[in-house]
Amino acid sequence: MVRGQASSSLTAGSAAIDEVNFASRAVPTPPSFDPVLLSVLANAFDGIVREMTNGLLRSARSTVINTARDFSCSILTADNELLASAEGCPVHVFGSEPLGRAMLELQDDIRPGDAFLHNDPYRGNSHAADHAILVPIFVGDEHVFTGVAKSHQADCGNAIPTTYSPTARDVYEEGALVFPCVRIQRDYEDVDDIVRMCRARIRLPDQWYGDYLATVGAARIAERRVQDLFAKHGSETVKRFVTEWFAYSERLVASMIAALPAGTITGRTVHDPFPGTGAEGLPLAATVAVEPERGKIVIDLRDNPDNQPNGLNLTKATSTAAGLAGAIGALPDDVPTNAGTFRRFDVLLREGCVVGIPEFPHSCSSATTNLADRVIDLVQAAFAQIGDEFGLAEGSVGQAPAKAVISGIDERNGRGYVNQIIVGGTGGPATPFVDGWPTYQRPVAGALIYHDSVEIDEQRYPIVITERSLIPDSGGAGRRRGGLATKVVLEPRFDRPVTFTYALEARLNPPYGVRGGAHGAPSTAWIEDARGGEPEEAPPIASLELQPGTRIVSIAAGGGGYGDPLEREPEAVVEDLLEGRISASAALDLYGVVVVDGALDAEATVRARERFSTEEEVSLGKA
Repeated sequence: MVRGQASSSLTAGSAAIDEVNFASRAVPTPPSFDPVLLSVLANAFDGIVREMTNGLLRSARSTVINTARDFSCSILTADNELLASAEGCPVHVFGSEPLGRAMLELQDDIRPGDAFLHNDPYRGNSHAADHAILVPIFVGDEHVFTGVAKSHQADCGNAIPTTYSPTARDVYEEGALVFPCVRIQRDYEDVDDIVRMCRARIRLPDQWYGDYLATVGAARIAERRVQDLFAKHGSETVKRFVTEWFAYSERLVASMIAALPAGTITGRTVHDPFPGTGAEGLPLAATVAVEPERGKIVIDLRDNPDNQPNGLNLTKATSTAAGLAGAIGALPDDVPTNAGTFRRFDVLLREGCVVGIPEFPHSCSSATTNLADRVIDLVQAAFAQIGDEFGLAEGSVGQAPAKAVISGIDERNGRGYVNQIIVGGTGGPATPFVDGWPTYQRPVAGALIYHDSVEIDEQRYPIVITERSLIPDSGGAGRRRGGLATKVVLEPRFDRPVTFTYALEARLNPPYGVRGGAHGAPSTAWIEDARGGEPEEAPPIASLELQPGTRIVSIAAGGGGYGDPLEREPEAVVEDLLEGRISASAALDLYGVVVVDGALDAEATVRARERFSTEEEVSLGKA
């Protein structure tokens, strides 16, 4: 089946359930718990996570955390169910429950004042670059919750200066420091052995330690605020709230699923060719079974290639998170992000599968990017087969040079630097109701990672960003248009080179549209001499040393469109044209809208659209 195709059978369907099976049960009955108090406590926990988030954002040192906001905070119950995550990135928090399980499995003497560092991709973490700090929260002698703060590191000890090693053939070649939920604080004091290990191997130890303190501080906020909540409302009330909040969330999601038609949907996509994957790229598939009678959705990811000899392999946490994010994002309304919601979904995984459960020692260095993005895209796009108000198009993917990890020596102070910059956006997916966002960033983040400030990046690092602009016509045409891609031009500021480590994706397989929507524009990158001359295509996957006097041009991919472009409101097309989002030729050729002197010609537009519709029917053999 070629890219962009999918199959469905919207009749009764079923699937065997194994591996990641959130508790399956009948839909619970409405509670007698005070609904006002339920809302108060739900917002109280949400507020705690937001306070954790603000604390980490404002106290971290690296720009990937304190500017781009590549981190997430959450609270788990004592039995490791996700209770609250506020604005946590799906790839971080949707798979956070295994982190708590690892803590209890590996540590048999947890007590107040403990904190644990966990980044082991084989024991529940996302990938080695995400350092998670877990703080068990006690009320008296009872472990009641666990505060989790997970932050993406500027450097994690990889063999090359990047937190992504997509071409690493195994974990040994990857080289990252891996901590399988080790104790890093006891009695609120650092365990110096662990801190010294990090300082010895991470390239910028002071920057890492500042980020570590910010992350552990965020987790300690959860500890204090949860204890305050218990003191205010009492242990039994808070514990009963947890049960009722999960039950409410489960009922809400079950009712949404019950309104869907029963059936089985299959979505397919292709990841661009990559070292180790072969010249045809990597085909991916997901089969989604919608079971309204049970109030369940089953996402089956087992029919995918085996683990690859590179860093693209997903971890169990990121495979689960990607399947959940694609399905939850395709529901008609927002739902709470917690274990109660998750109970209505089963994610089926296979050991030794590239989007499943990795076999050691396959590298999972890029487990939070490439394939995780693709899985979310293909699952959410598959839901569009149900009907015209379901699902989403595909959103943009890939680590273009504007999202590179940059490194080198800063001529101003003679010191080394390593950090991921995020100065270029990617086109978001069109939905049935709204156009895609140009600041979407990527599916795994759910639009929750921010753009860097150009001025801050230029102050902190020896680079100059001479252009950041949206690209007209890059969003897939549709009744709802895909998000525009971004062009970013970067160059070294001084006389030393700057190394850009990146992995460009969606060059050959751009994000595709659904229900008649067009694909987004592909990504690309090239290098040009600042003094002129012919541009040279940049390698798609590289640790590229950019010399002074040259610049790199980074073009992200645009998002896919949703629905027939001829159904887009003419006024919206005119606005897009006047705002520079589309060209005059696209307005006419793609949308059938005639604009004269900046104004809509309504009668000519009706005729143009009728002609285009007739021509399309003839081409399809319908007339």
